[in-house]
Amino acid sequence: MILGVYWYFKFPDHLYDFQFFKFFPGYGGHADNPAELTTRVQVEDTNDFIGKLDKLKEHFKKIYLHLNINENQLIINIGDYMLFDFHFQFAKEIEELLICENAVLLDSNTPFTIQSSKSYTPEREEFKSIEHRFIQMVGSDFKKSNAENYSIRIDCNLPILDKKKLINDLVQICRQENIKVFYYNDFDFKNHCNLMLFFTNGRQNKESVQKIDINSFGSKVRQLTQKYPLHFGHFGTFKEYPLQGPHVELMVDEEYILNKNNTI
Repeated sequence: MILGVYWYFKFPDHLYDFQFFKFFPGYGGHADNPAELTTRVQVEDTNDFIGKLDKLKEHFKKIYLHLNINENQLIINIGDYMLFDFHFQFAKEIEELLICENAVLLDSNTPFTIQSSKSYTPEREEFKSIEHRFIQMVGSDFKKSNAENYSIRIDCNLPILDKKKLINDLVQICRQENIKVFYYNDFDFKNHCNLMLFFTNGRQNKESVQKIDINSFGSKVRQLTQKYPLHFGHFGTFKEYPLQGPHVELMVDEEYILNKNNTI
């Protein structure tokens, strides 16, 4: 699984500038459509261009790419429910190919009859369901450059005396499990503490995509219930809801992950 910074509803302003590709946001909800980077172009030699695109795609194995072809015209589409940095980097490198091929950007009103299509399916890991019910997968509101973030959230409670030791153990688990971001909210009351824990990663560039095994991570967190009087979920009423924070333990790309006034 890939955690971290992605785009779905809005374009990553001030990070990327495209000459050919246009961003189409996802809508979510009942529409349930992927976000897309799309262009319609005309090239001098379709077969030559596609051959070069084939070689380029070998360096971006996690991306879905689809081509519609009409003689020397192509509609190129990159789409997914989370567009990470490596999706936009792929589009930039396709644009470099298009420039070298003297490609011409076509208006969407230009007549186009699909004569053939070609899809490049992404290399995906074997699907694994999340084995641990205390794990929630959550998105975020918009951060810098319209970034969203895909994170693990765990709600739990334990005695205040054990809180710092638990946090230290969670930091060690993060380091073992390739998780670079860990922060939390809390609320202390009497001798008890409610915690809202967040685990994620930063921006996912093609040179350094970070994958995690969510069930391995979850198993190590569950083992902490044998070491501490730790219970999943929150104790008390809404008055004890953990909104104090965020308290940052591990962080990269902070401006794309945290807002000063809102962490969820």
